[in-house]
Amino acid sequence: MTFKVTILGSTSARPSASRFPSSHLVNHCEQYFLVDAGEGVQSRMMKAGVNPLRLNAVFISHLHGDHIFGLFPLISSLGLMGRKLPLHVYAPHPFGEILDYHLRYFDSQLPYEVIWHEVDTTAHTLLYENKVLEVWSVPLRHRVPTAGFLFREKAAELNVRKEAIDRYGLGVADIVAAKRGEDVTTASGEVVANELLTYIPWEPRSYAYLSDTNYSGKAVKLVQGVDLLYHEATYAEDMRRDAKERGHSTTLQAARAAVESGAKRLIIGHFSSRYKDSAPLVEECRTLFAESYAAREYDEYDIEMKRTSTEP
Repeated sequence: MTFKVTILGSTSARPSASRFPSSHLVNHCEQYFLVDAGEGVQSRMMKAGVNPLRLNAVFISHLHGDHIFGLFPLISSLGLMGRKLPLHVYAPHPFGEILDYHLRYFDSQLPYEVIWHEVDTTAHTLLYENKVLEVWSVPLRHRVPTAGFLFREKAAELNVRKEAIDRYGLGVADIVAAKRGEDVTTASGEVVANELLTYIPWEPRSYAYLSDTNYSGKAVKLVQGVDLLYHEATYAEDMRRDAKERGHSTTLQAARAAVESGAKRLIIGHFSSRYKDSAPLVEECRTLFAESYAAREYDEYDIEMKRTSTEP
């Protein structure tokens, strides 16, 4: 099952000749989700080979321009492209007011509905789910109300061991009960514990997006064990005071978040325009967390499926 993150933007507020404003594209089982929508995001989606019509939902962390200015042209273009399905947008208050003005003056006759879901930036809340995936809000610490997002697979359905079927003479009803996690009573009256009958085929995978924010121990706890962590690192460590005042993080703070969350990999981004080369920033992170990488436009990160058990 596909679980892939594509970087569409890596810079902070000031324009850059070589980077674009913040945006990530998540592909989970060919369901596409946009996380933040910096200026020009629709063009970058197409350059990345993804038709914008395939978007399921958009998640906006906060209402600063470098995270949202690309959403309204995207809404217009989806109308021109003939979208019919509703587009769900998850964003903090007062996004609804901004959306209303846009629809009134620019897109009053869209062929589809834009549905806003308000994100409570103070709460860890389930925002979205389908059969295999959940998306949770993660409260962050910025100058305006801000939330990160945790994409987490639901636990895989239990598999029944083939050899257990023969050993205990399991029938169809027994197999169904075992898949539900229940113990099974055999024809002879023996109660067989579920763990002797089943195994979890793979571990649920996860991706967390934490931008913009000061370092937050609360956020770190909420993304424990994450496979892929994106954490803003607007500044190098020598600018820690500026980072604190402006509601941002440094390289070493991002690396600390990766260490303390038990993340498998760290991507840093939202770079200040003062940094023409991200390599020194990555090296600074790697002094604490070796699996650190710089966000670069069109880079793809696959979160591989990890089997937890196999048939004996």
